[in-house]
Amino acid sequence: MIERQFVTDGVIALLAALTGKPVNERTVPIDPATGKPVPPPYTLIDPLDHRTDDNTLADAHTTAVSEYQATFVSGAVPGVPDSRGGPRQSQWLADRGRKVVQRPVDGGAGYAHALNIPGVSCYWREAYEAGGTSDPADGIITSVIRFRFFLEETGA
Repeated sequence: MIERQFVTDGVIALLAALTGKPVNERTVPIDPATGKPVPPPYTLIDPLDHRTDDNTLADAHTTAVSEYQATFVSGAVPGVPDSRGGPRQSQWLADRGRKVVQRPVDGGAGYAHALNIPGVSCYWREAYEAGGTSDPADGIITSVIRFRFFLEETGA
């Protein structure tokens, strides 16, 4: 059976590598040096559905479909008084996050960026825009993408 926490850890690591910004599950990331929340920009990951039934009579639960919502959060520009998050910054993060589904430029099989989950391979990925906030008065603007990962155990 594919354990959800390993999938979540892999998704967080992949998005952190692609955006170059902190990523955390459901709560604001914490700066390990200070023990305090990091200021935006960052990404929040919300695990959604995780189905392990492949609807066959002999289902051994060796596959799973995991869904996540990634909220790309903009924020004030460091050192700029009265600055706020904006749509360009949240879209910049979302554009980098969308690379989760990027294919290799040489036309090869698979995906350009590895989703590392011990003993599991991801044979299909999907991403679609799910909205966000757009009111500049909020001070923080977000872009939201939902990801779906089709997984199978590799036995490795």
